[in-house]
Amino acid sequence: FRRAPLRSSFGAAVALLAFAAAHSAAADTTELNALVWCDHTDPALLEPFEEANDVKVNVKEYDGTGTALALLEQSQPGDWDVFVVDATDLARVAGLDILAPLDPADYPWDDIPEKLRDPKLLYVNDQLYGVPEKFGYVTVAYDRSKVDPADMRDGNFLWDPKYKGRIAVYDYYLPVMGLVGLVMGKTPEQLTEADLPALQEKLAALKANSALVGDITTVQTALSTGEVDIIVGGGEFIVSGLSVENPNLDWVLPSQGGIRWEQTLGIFKDSTRKDLAKKFIQYILSPDAQAKLATSACFWGMPVNTKATLTPEQKTILRWDEQPGFIEHSYPNPSPTVEFDKKMQDSWADSMQR
Repeated sequence: FRRAPLRSSFGAAVALLAFAAAHSAAADTTELNALVWCDHTDPALLEPFEEANDVKVNVKEYDGTGTALALLEQSQPGDWDVFVVDATDLARVAGLDILAPLDPADYPWDDIPEKLRDPKLLYVNDQLYGVPEKFGYVTVAYDRSKVDPADMRDGNFLWDPKYKGRIAVYDYYLPVMGLVGLVMGKTPEQLTEADLPALQEKLAALKANSALVGDITTVQTALSTGEVDIIVGGGEFIVSGLSVENPNLDWVLPSQGGIRWEQTLGIFKDSTRKDLAKKFIQYILSPDAQAKLATSACFWGMPVNTKATLTPEQKTILRWDEQPGFIEHSYPNPSPTVEFDKKMQDSWADSMQR
Protein backbone atom coordinates (compact mmCIF):
# COMPACT_ATOMS: atom_id res chain seq x y z
CA PHE A 1 0.00 0.00 0.00
CA ARG A 2 2.40 2.72 1.17
CA ARG A 3 5.40 0.90 -0.22
CA ALA A 4 6.87 1.41 -3.67
CA PRO A 5 6.69 -1.70 -5.89
CA LEU A 6 9.86 -3.75 -6.07
CA ARG A 7 9.85 -4.38 -9.81
CA SER A 8 12.10 -1.44 -10.71
CA SER A 9 15.12 -2.75 -8.83
CA PHE A 10 14.33 -6.42 -8.67
CA GLY A 11 16.51 -7.50 -11.59
CA ALA A 12 19.58 -5.68 -10.31
CA ALA A 13 19.03 -7.09 -6.84
CA VAL A 14 18.92 -10.65 -8.17
CA ALA A 15 22.24 -10.24 -9.94
CA LEU A 16 24.05 -8.58 -7.06
CA LEU A 17 22.68 -10.86 -4.39
CA ALA A 18 23.71 -13.88 -6.44
CA PHE A 19 27.20 -12.39 -6.66
CA ALA A 20 27.53 -12.01 -2.87
CA ALA A 21 29.86 -14.63 -1.40
CA ALA A 22 28.84 -16.57 1.66
CA HIS A 23 31.42 -14.96 3.95
CA SER A 24 29.83 -13.34 6.97
CA ALA A 25 31.54 -10.91 9.30
CA ALA A 26 31.86 -12.05 12.87
CA ALA A 27 28.51 -11.61 14.58
CA ASP A 28 27.96 -9.71 17.79
CA THR A 29 25.44 -11.90 19.58
CA THR A 30 24.36 -8.99 21.79
CA GLU A 31 22.91 -7.20 18.77
CA LEU A 32 20.08 -7.90 16.35
CA ASN A 33 19.88 -6.09 13.03
CA ALA A 34 16.52 -5.57 11.36
CA LEU A 35 15.37 -3.96 8.10
CA VAL A 36 12.01 -2.48 9.03
CA TRP A 37 9.22 -0.06 8.25
CA CYS A 38 8.93 3.08 10.36
CA ASP A 39 6.36 1.57 12.74
CA HIS A 40 9.06 -0.71 14.18
CA THR A 41 11.34 2.11 15.31
CA ASP A 42 9.39 3.21 18.39
CA PRO A 43 11.47 2.76 21.57
CA ALA A 44 8.30 1.71 23.39
CA LEU A 45 8.12 -1.31 21.08
CA LEU A 46 11.81 -2.26 21.12
CA GLU A 47 12.90 -1.59 24.70
CA PRO A 48 10.93 -4.41 26.41
CA PHE A 49 12.56 -6.97 24.09
CA GLU A 50 16.01 -5.43 24.53
CA GLU A 51 15.73 -5.47 28.32
CA ALA A 52 14.32 -8.99 28.51
CA ASN A 53 17.06 -10.42 26.28
CA ASP A 54 20.01 -8.12 27.12
CA VAL A 55 20.30 -7.20 23.46
CA LYS A 56 20.45 -4.10 21.31
CA VAL A 57 18.06 -4.06 18.35
CA ASN A 58 19.51 -2.03 15.50
CA VAL A 59 16.77 -1.02 13.07
CA LYS A 60 17.21 0.40 9.60
CA GLU A 61 14.05 1.98 8.20
CA TYR A 62 13.35 1.63 4.50
CA ASP A 63 10.51 2.60 2.17
CA GLY A 64 9.86 0.12 -0.62
CA THR A 65 11.01 -3.46 -1.11
CA GLY A 66 13.26 -2.37 -3.94
CA THR A 67 15.02 0.03 -1.56
CA ALA A 68 15.56 -2.77 0.95
CA LEU A 69 17.06 -5.02 -1.71
CA ALA A 70 19.38 -2.21 -2.74
CA LEU A 71 20.55 -1.95 0.87
CA LEU A 72 21.20 -5.69 0.90
CA GLU A 73 23.30 -5.36 -2.21
CA GLN A 74 25.68 -3.17 -0.22
CA SER A 75 25.78 -5.56 2.75
CA GLN A 76 27.64 -8.74 3.57
CA PRO A 77 25.72 -11.99 4.15
CA GLY A 78 25.01 -12.18 7.88
CA ASP A 79 24.82 -8.42 8.38
CA TRP A 80 21.02 -8.54 8.72
CA ASP A 81 18.78 -10.82 10.77
CA VAL A 82 15.12 -9.76 10.49
CA PHE A 83 13.20 -8.43 7.51
CA VAL A 84 9.82 -6.69 7.48
CA VAL A 85 8.37 -7.16 4.00
CA ASP A 86 5.04 -6.59 2.28
CA ALA A 87 3.15 -9.86 1.96
CA THR A 88 2.59 -9.29 -1.76
CA ASP A 89 6.38 -9.13 -2.27
CA LEU A 90 7.26 -12.07 -0.03
CA ALA A 91 7.23 -14.78 -2.71
CA ARG A 92 9.55 -12.78 -4.97
CA VAL A 93 11.93 -12.06 -2.10
CA ALA A 94 11.91 -15.70 -1.05
CA GLY A 95 12.73 -16.57 -4.65
CA LEU A 96 16.04 -14.75 -4.21
CA ASP A 97 17.04 -17.43 -1.69
CA ILE A 98 17.82 -14.87 1.00
CA LEU A 99 15.18 -15.89 3.56
CA ALA A 100 15.25 -18.81 5.98
CA PRO A 101 12.31 -21.23 6.11
CA LEU A 102 10.10 -20.81 9.19
CA ASP A 103 8.10 -23.24 11.30
CA PRO A 104 4.52 -22.05 11.99
CA ALA A 105 4.59 -24.04 15.24
CA ASP A 106 7.05 -21.46 16.62
CA TYR A 107 4.43 -18.72 16.45
CA PRO A 108 0.86 -18.14 17.78
CA TRP A 109 -0.64 -19.40 14.51
CA ASP A 110 -4.08 -20.16 15.93
CA ASP A 111 -4.43 -16.59 17.24
CA ILE A 112 -4.10 -15.18 13.71
CA PRO A 113 -7.23 -15.16 11.48
CA GLU A 114 -7.10 -17.78 8.76
CA LYS A 115 -7.35 -15.34 5.82
CA LEU A 116 -4.24 -13.54 7.10
CA ARG A 117 -2.36 -16.85 6.94
CA ASP A 118 -2.99 -17.23 3.22
CA PRO A 119 -0.55 -19.85 1.90
CA LYS A 120 -0.52 -18.13 -1.51
CA LEU A 121 1.16 -15.12 0.13
CA LEU A 122 3.29 -16.71 2.84
CA TYR A 123 4.43 -20.04 1.41
CA VAL A 124 6.72 -20.94 -1.48
CA ASN A 125 6.88 -24.61 -2.48
CA ASP A 126 4.95 -25.52 0.69
CA GLN A 127 7.51 -23.75 2.88
CA LEU A 128 6.67 -20.80 5.14
CA TYR A 129 8.92 -17.75 4.69
CA GLY A 130 7.03 -14.93 6.39
CA VAL A 131 4.84 -14.53 9.46
CA PRO A 132 2.04 -11.92 9.33
CA GLU A 133 2.35 -9.19 11.96
CA LYS A 134 0.17 -6.20 11.01
CA PHE A 135 -2.45 -5.40 8.38
CA GLY A 136 -5.04 -2.89 7.33
CA TYR A 137 -7.15 -1.66 4.47
CA VAL A 138 -6.98 0.53 1.40
CA THR A 139 -10.57 1.69 1.52
CA VAL A 140 -12.44 4.90 2.37
CA ALA A 141 -11.53 7.53 4.98
CA TYR A 142 -13.75 10.52 5.69
CA ASP A 143 -14.84 13.32 8.01
CA ARG A 144 -18.07 12.03 9.53
CA SER A 145 -19.18 15.54 10.46
CA LYS A 146 -19.24 16.43 6.75
CA VAL A 147 -20.71 13.32 5.12
CA ASP A 148 -23.40 10.75 5.82
CA PRO A 149 -21.51 7.75 7.32
CA ALA A 150 -24.20 5.44 5.95
CA ASP A 151 -23.28 6.53 2.43
CA MET A 152 -19.69 5.43 3.01
CA ARG A 153 -20.90 1.84 3.41
CA ASP A 154 -21.78 1.68 -0.29
CA GLY A 155 -18.88 2.17 -2.69
CA ASN A 156 -21.19 3.63 -5.32
CA PHE A 157 -21.16 6.92 -3.41
CA LEU A 158 -17.81 7.62 -5.11
CA TRP A 159 -19.71 8.67 -8.22
CA ASP A 160 -22.58 10.45 -6.41
CA PRO A 161 -22.91 14.06 -7.66
CA LYS A 162 -23.55 15.32 -4.13
CA TYR A 163 -19.91 14.52 -3.28
CA LYS A 164 -18.50 16.16 -6.39
CA GLY A 165 -15.38 18.17 -5.54
CA ARG A 166 -15.28 16.75 -2.01
CA ILE A 167 -13.15 13.67 -2.74
CA ALA A 168 -9.37 13.11 -2.83
CA VAL A 169 -7.95 10.00 -4.51
CA TYR A 170 -4.79 8.30 -3.30
CA ASP A 171 -2.47 8.17 -6.31
CA TYR A 172 -1.54 4.50 -6.16
CA TYR A 173 -3.00 2.63 -9.10
CA LEU A 174 -3.00 -0.97 -7.83
CA PRO A 175 -5.13 -0.72 -4.66
CA VAL A 176 -7.43 2.00 -6.01
CA MET A 177 -8.06 0.03 -9.21
CA GLY A 178 -8.70 -3.00 -7.02
CA LEU A 179 -11.15 -1.01 -4.89
CA VAL A 180 -13.03 0.31 -7.93
CA GLY A 181 -13.02 -3.19 -9.39
CA LEU A 182 -14.78 -4.47 -6.27
CA VAL A 183 -17.55 -1.90 -6.72
CA MET A 184 -17.89 -3.21 -10.27
CA GLY A 185 -18.25 -6.75 -8.92
CA LYS A 186 -14.73 -8.00 -9.70
CA THR A 187 -12.24 -9.22 -7.11
CA PRO A 188 -8.55 -8.42 -7.77
CA GLU A 189 -7.92 -12.01 -8.86
CA GLN A 190 -10.79 -11.80 -11.36
CA LEU A 191 -9.56 -8.65 -13.10
CA THR A 192 -8.32 -9.27 -16.63
CA GLU A 193 -7.25 -7.17 -19.58
CA ALA A 194 -10.82 -7.38 -20.88
CA ASP A 195 -11.99 -5.44 -17.80
CA LEU A 196 -9.64 -2.52 -18.32
CA PRO A 197 -11.80 -0.41 -20.67
CA ALA A 198 -14.77 -0.43 -18.27
CA LEU A 199 -12.47 0.06 -15.29
CA GLN A 200 -10.80 3.00 -17.02
CA GLU A 201 -14.17 4.65 -17.62
CA LYS A 202 -15.10 4.25 -13.94
CA LEU A 203 -11.75 5.72 -12.89
CA ALA A 204 -12.16 8.67 -15.24
CA ALA A 205 -15.63 9.32 -13.81
CA LEU A 206 -14.21 9.09 -10.28
CA LYS A 207 -11.54 11.63 -11.12
CA ALA A 208 -14.17 13.94 -12.59
CA ASN A 209 -16.09 13.71 -9.31
CA SER A 210 -12.97 14.42 -7.24
CA ALA A 211 -11.11 17.54 -6.17
CA LEU A 212 -7.61 16.10 -6.40
CA VAL A 213 -5.41 13.05 -6.91
CA GLY A 214 -2.26 12.95 -4.77
CA ASP A 215 0.13 11.06 -2.52
CA ILE A 216 -0.67 10.12 1.07
CA THR A 217 0.62 13.36 2.58
CA THR A 218 -1.32 15.49 0.10
CA VAL A 219 -4.64 13.70 0.52
CA GLN A 220 -4.26 13.39 4.30
CA THR A 221 -3.57 17.11 4.57
CA ALA A 222 -6.55 17.89 2.36
CA LEU A 223 -8.83 15.87 4.64
CA SER A 224 -7.35 17.32 7.83
CA THR A 225 -7.72 20.92 6.64
CA GLY A 226 -11.22 20.44 5.28
CA GLU A 227 -10.26 20.89 1.64
CA VAL A 228 -11.95 17.53 1.01
CA ASP A 229 -14.28 15.36 3.05
CA ILE A 230 -13.38 11.91 1.70
CA ILE A 231 -10.24 9.99 0.73
CA VAL A 232 -10.51 7.12 -1.75
CA GLY A 233 -7.69 4.72 -0.94
CA GLY A 234 -7.54 5.92 2.64
CA GLY A 235 -8.01 3.76 5.68
CA GLU A 236 -7.02 3.36 9.29
CA PHE A 237 -3.37 3.97 8.41
CA ILE A 238 -4.21 7.51 7.28
CA VAL A 239 -6.69 8.74 9.91
CA SER A 240 -6.39 6.63 13.07
CA GLY A 241 -3.34 8.45 14.38
CA LEU A 242 -5.11 11.79 13.88
CA SER A 243 -8.26 10.81 15.76
CA VAL A 244 -7.13 12.38 19.03
CA GLU A 245 -6.81 15.80 17.39
CA ASN A 246 -9.89 15.34 15.19
CA PRO A 247 -12.28 12.61 16.40
CA ASN A 248 -14.49 13.22 13.35
CA LEU A 249 -11.97 11.51 11.08
CA ASP A 250 -13.05 7.95 10.45
CA TRP A 251 -12.79 5.07 7.98
CA VAL A 252 -14.84 2.09 6.91
CA LEU A 253 -14.97 -0.82 4.48
CA PRO A 254 -17.82 -0.48 1.96
CA SER A 255 -20.19 -3.41 1.61
CA GLN A 256 -18.50 -4.37 -1.67
CA GLY A 257 -15.21 -4.89 0.21
CA GLY A 258 -11.76 -3.35 0.23
CA ILE A 259 -8.12 -4.05 -0.49
CA ARG A 260 -6.04 -5.45 2.36
CA TRP A 261 -2.38 -4.69 2.98
CA GLU A 262 -0.33 -7.01 5.15
CA GLN A 263 3.14 -6.88 6.66
CA THR A 264 5.21 -9.99 7.32
CA LEU A 265 8.35 -10.77 9.29
CA GLY A 266 11.07 -13.02 7.94
CA ILE A 267 14.53 -14.18 8.99
CA PHE A 268 17.51 -13.86 6.68
CA LYS A 269 19.02 -17.13 5.56
CA ASP A 270 22.57 -15.97 6.34
CA SER A 271 21.77 -14.62 9.81
CA THR A 272 24.04 -16.03 12.52
CA ARG A 273 21.45 -15.04 15.15
CA LYS A 274 18.45 -17.02 13.95
CA ASP A 275 17.37 -18.07 17.46
CA LEU A 276 17.39 -14.47 18.62
CA ALA A 277 15.60 -13.40 15.44
CA LYS A 278 12.92 -16.01 16.14
CA LYS A 279 12.55 -14.66 19.68
CA PHE A 280 12.12 -11.17 18.26
CA ILE A 281 9.32 -12.29 15.94
CA GLN A 282 7.69 -14.16 18.80
CA TYR A 283 7.87 -10.99 20.86
CA ILE A 284 6.37 -8.84 18.06
CA LEU A 285 3.47 -11.30 17.88
CA SER A 286 2.86 -11.20 21.64
CA PRO A 287 -0.36 -9.44 22.75
CA ASP A 288 1.38 -6.44 24.33
CA ALA A 289 3.83 -5.85 21.46
CA GLN A 290 1.01 -6.24 18.96
CA ALA A 291 -0.87 -3.40 20.62
CA LYS A 292 2.23 -1.17 20.51
CA LEU A 293 2.91 -2.00 16.86
CA ALA A 294 -0.72 -1.42 15.90
CA THR A 295 -0.73 2.07 17.41
CA SER A 296 2.74 3.15 16.35
CA ALA A 297 3.39 6.89 16.14
CA CYS A 298 4.35 6.38 12.48
CA PHE A 299 1.07 4.81 11.40
CA TRP A 300 -1.69 2.72 12.90
CA GLY A 301 -2.87 -0.62 11.61
CA MET A 302 -4.55 -3.81 12.72
CA PRO A 303 -2.64 -6.30 14.90
CA VAL A 304 -2.81 -9.83 13.50
CA ASN A 305 -3.00 -11.38 16.97
CA THR A 306 -6.65 -11.42 18.05
CA LYS A 307 -5.45 -11.28 21.69
CA ALA A 308 -3.68 -7.93 21.28
CA THR A 309 -4.07 -5.81 24.41
CA LEU A 310 -5.66 -2.78 22.80
CA THR A 311 -7.50 -0.31 24.99
CA PRO A 312 -11.26 0.15 24.49
CA GLU A 313 -10.58 3.51 22.83
CA GLN A 314 -8.05 1.99 20.45
CA LYS A 315 -10.45 -0.80 19.57
CA THR A 316 -13.14 1.74 18.73
CA ILE A 317 -10.80 3.70 16.44
CA LEU A 318 -9.70 0.49 14.70
CA ARG A 319 -13.29 -0.80 14.40
CA TRP A 320 -12.13 -3.91 16.24
CA ASP A 321 -15.61 -5.46 16.57
CA GLU A 322 -16.08 -5.30 12.79
CA GLN A 323 -12.79 -6.98 11.92
CA PRO A 324 -14.15 -10.49 11.27
CA GLY A 325 -16.48 -9.11 8.58
CA PHE A 326 -13.88 -6.71 7.18
CA ILE A 327 -11.28 -9.48 6.87
CA GLU A 328 -13.81 -11.74 5.16
CA HIS A 329 -14.72 -9.03 2.63
CA SER A 330 -11.24 -7.76 1.83
CA TYR A 331 -8.67 -8.99 -0.64
CA PRO A 332 -4.88 -8.80 -0.90
CA ASN A 333 -3.46 -6.03 -3.02
CA PRO A 334 -3.56 -6.94 -6.74
CA SER A 335 -0.41 -8.75 -7.84
CA PRO A 336 -0.56 -8.81 -11.66
CA THR A 337 1.98 -10.21 -14.04
CA VAL A 338 4.59 -7.77 -15.31
CA GLU A 339 2.74 -7.48 -18.63
CA PHE A 340 -0.68 -6.91 -17.05
CA ASP A 341 0.82 -4.54 -14.51
CA LYS A 342 2.14 -2.33 -17.31
CA LYS A 343 -1.28 -2.26 -18.93
CA MET A 344 -2.88 -1.37 -15.59
CA GLN A 345 -0.41 1.49 -15.18
CA ASP A 346 -1.18 2.76 -18.67
CA SER A 347 -4.91 2.52 -18.03
CA TRP A 348 -4.55 4.41 -14.75
CA ALA A 349 -2.46 7.13 -16.39
CA ASP A 350 -4.94 7.57 -19.20
CA SER A 351 -7.91 7.87 -16.85
CA MET A 352 -6.14 10.30 -14.52
CA GLN A 353 -5.07 12.55 -17.43
CA ARG A 354 -8.56 13.03 -18.81
